[in-house]
Order: sequence, then C-alpha cells, then structure tokens
Amino acid sequence: MRFLFKVFVIFVCAFGLFVGSLSAAEPKMPEKKERCPVCGMFVAPYPDWIATIVFEDNRQVYFDGCKDLFRYYFDLPEGQNKGTRGEISEIYVTEYYSTKLVSAEDVFFVLGSDVYGPMGKELIPVADKNLAETFMRDHSGTQILKFKNITPEALPAN
Repeated sequence: MRFLFKVFVIFVCAFGLFVGSLSAAEPKMPEKKERCPVCGMFVAPYPDWIATIVFEDNRQVYFDGCKDLFRYYFDLPEGQNKGTRGEISEIYVTEYYSTKLVSAEDVFFVLGSDVYGPMGKELIPVADKNLAETFMRDHSGTQILKFKNITPEALPAN
C-alpha cells in the first residue's frame, strides 16, 4: 500500500509539472539596453507603459506603450516562420491602475483619452469594464475595445 501511495504522489507531481509547462511563458522585465523596435526609445525608463510580445521560443520584444505594440503586431506576417503572429505565445501590457503586466486579452483598451504615454496619445489598458468606462468618462476617452477588436485604423497617430 505504501508503494502505491508513493507512485501516486510521484504521478501527481509529474502531472503538475507537465501542466505547468504548458502555460504561457511569464514575461520578464526589459533590461536597460532594450529598445522599442517601432520608435527606438529605451523601454526600461517607462515601467508604467511597458508592453511585450512573448514568442514560443521565449524571446520577448518590448515596447514603450500599447500603441507601438499594436503597430508591430499588425506588421508581423501570418504563418509559422520566425517572428510571425502564429508563433506568439502571449502578449502582455501594463494595466493602468495596478501597473502590473497582464495578458492583453484580459483588459479593455480605452482610446482617445487625454492621458499621454511616452510617445504621446496612447491606448490605455484597464482590467475591468466598469473601470474602463469610468476612465473613459474621466479622461475624455472616445472608445473602449478588446484586443481582438483593435484595428490599425483605430491606433492614434501620435
């Protein structure tokens, strides 16, 4: 009986490790030398605006705001070659109120507000729909969109 219990415990631990390895890669914060591939600015000085794309090979590309992240994302080719949309593991943005990196799929993006990021007009990621509506009212926002509904035409010019 004791042997079966040990086998069971080993199985449960191994299964837990396997399931844990299937989850999306956790984002790392950028090093001081990291630059936004869209505008060339250093990213680390703006921790409240950092956004990142994590690829399946755990490579990360950092941005100084959601606007540049989306510009980069929309410019990526489809498919399964190096650096394509099909190889993205996860996309993270810094949520406005908590200033924590969260999945871009889990937030609401407020467009057209009077809150500016490092590169001017910005899409503001807010974790909760009610908070996003309040933010939009308080900061003259014009629209709230989920990640899947953002188009290149929706991005602010600057």
